[in-house]
Amino acid sequence: MRTVEITIEPVELYKILKFEGLTTTGGEAKLLIGDGQVTVNGEIETRRRRKMIGGDVIGFRGERLQLSLRTAV
Repeated sequence: MRTVEITIEPVELYKILKFEGLTTTGGEAKLLIGDGQVTVNGEIETRRRRKMIGGDVIGFRGERLQLSLRTAV
């Protein structure tokens, strides 16, 4: 499982897929989410703009990403 640090909450699901390089565009990410190819916390997620927060786990094509909120020091 790979940890992905986010600096703000919430973050839209499709943006995480795009910025982590799992899809080439936001549009592609939205299509794949809409097709039911992405899980959030173990359940299929079809809401493209699902609001993600630290601790959430995204599953996509055999890869798992856990979100972690980076706190200011």
